[in-house]
Amino acid sequence: MSLLVVGLSHRSAPVSVLERAALSADAQIKLLQDTVAAEPATEAAVLATCNRIELYADVDKFHAGVAELSTLLAQHSGVGLEELTPYLYVHYEDRAVHHLFSVACGLDSMVVGEGQILGQIKDSLARAQELHTAGRLLNDLFQQALRVGKRAHSETGIDRAGQSLVTFGLQQLALGGAVEDWALGKKALVIGAGSMSSLAAATLARAGVAEVVVANRTFDRAERLAQILTEADDNAVTARAVRMDAVPGELTRADVVVSCTGATGLVLTAQAVAQAVEGRTGAPVAEIADSGRTTPRAAVAPLPAAGADENCPLDLAAVQPGFSLMGEAAVAGMDAATLEQHAAWAAGSTLDRVGRRTPEADAELITALAATAATVGRIPERRRPEPPAERPAPFFFLLDLAMPRDIDAAVHRLAGVRLVDIESLAEASADAPMAADVDQVRRIVSDEVAAFGAAQRAAHITPTVVALRTMAADVVASEIARLDGRLPDLDERERGEIRQAVHRVVDKLLHAPTVRVKQLAAEPGGAGYADALRTLFDLDPETVAAVSRAGDSTDTKDRPA
Repeated sequence: MSLLVVGLSHRSAPVSVLERAALSADAQIKLLQDTVAAEPATEAAVLATCNRIELYADVDKFHAGVAELSTLLAQHSGVGLEELTPYLYVHYEDRAVHHLFSVACGLDSMVVGEGQILGQIKDSLARAQELHTAGRLLNDLFQQALRVGKRAHSETGIDRAGQSLVTFGLQQLALGGAVEDWALGKKALVIGAGSMSSLAAATLARAGVAEVVVANRTFDRAERLAQILTEADDNAVTARAVRMDAVPGELTRADVVVSCTGATGLVLTAQAVAQAVEGRTGAPVAEIADSGRTTPRAAVAPLPAAGADENCPLDLAAVQPGFSLMGEAAVAGMDAATLEQHAAWAAGSTLDRVGRRTPEADAELITALAATAATVGRIPERRRPEPPAERPAPFFFLLDLAMPRDIDAAVHRLAGVRLVDIESLAEASADAPMAADVDQVRRIVSDEVAAFGAAQRAAHITPTVVALRTMAADVVASEIARLDGRLPDLDERERGEIRQAVHRVVDKLLHAPTVRVKQLAAEPGGAGYADALRTLFDLDPETVAAVSRAGDSTDTKDRPA
């Protein structure tokens, strides 16, 4: 076994890198095909989710395998190798098995214990089977990972250690309150009809929202999800489907929006969300600066020409660049009254029509302040900054579960809007408490890794043992044929007795060594026993390889249930 995994996840890379490295379905197929076509790899599987991209392969050389798999990930993700490399992790052999089993149990998930990863592992295996890139090793590995994950969920309380990403996201929207109390009576818009969106819609319906509207690029899928929600017995929600071009209108009606699509660009821009809020309130939405103070998005007066504003305490005609507006020296030389006058003038006259500071305005202020600092001198006092204003309570809630993101991150700055996305979920879950059951799951993973390694090492020697017994059977058959020629007067009963006696002798002689060699081969470092057996009995390597190929060809690649 030479199992190698190269990947990146929310634990090793920032969300911005994961967004750019996300693989489409077509890219995953091409990555698998190119991996098995490369020299070091004979099998390959890709596990690509919102929070991780991992390439598994059976390789014959470690260093060459790492280099090749890293290069292929960079090529197919579109992120340069030099940029991607610092975020990659590598696991080999037993460590690679341990990693996948931990992933399957939810120990490596953003929300510990979530069970959706099992479905994603199942899909990953199915894709590799369809493309014939999964051989005996990866079939055994992924199917065993699914069994380990199911065992962890059935034998422990790992589900209590964390919730699904959807549930955790809704808890973040609810600001620590009960999701059922927060959701009661709200109208929800779900964009997308895949597995994550379907789970979000069902969770919202059970939580007590009054209505769920499903929007999807394929309208039939949206209709099917809406029908499932309507017919479900565990909720009384009203559900309907709309086309994607109806989303702007639905935004003005919705209280909660959940988006998880496979789009490569933004589905909801900050402008679209701002327009939806303005449609709900009938007033322009304010933006919240980093300090927490809200500023209207409406137009403000343009910057006056140099020397044209009598309220400006500075000589705007002076041109002396070199000072930063935010630097300590920028206000040097101003007494308190002048400083206040300048601050009032700057706040009211240096923004463009949409509330952003223009480069021209910054240049004029910097040069004016520099001239003042050069002529008046420095004052030692510093003004104490005003405390930031509290953020207004949100009334419009958005949950973005897509990678790359569906909703513009600039929505964070809109007053009255709360956006929870993958990045904020990662930050919130970093300090989430973990249940004691996690330790029990870790013990399960360790035991299963040891068992899997032993089984694989034992399986590695099986073709050699089979070849040895085949050789022994050939020797017996040859000697029986010689006996038939030398003792032609023997009757059939006598021949049968002799034949059985010879077989029993050979079987007894081989039984103890073959059983013991399988036991030894299952232990760490036991791979060398197969070589020893081939050397001692002068077995033809091609015969052993033929047994291995026969085993592979008859190995049923059942998909996991």
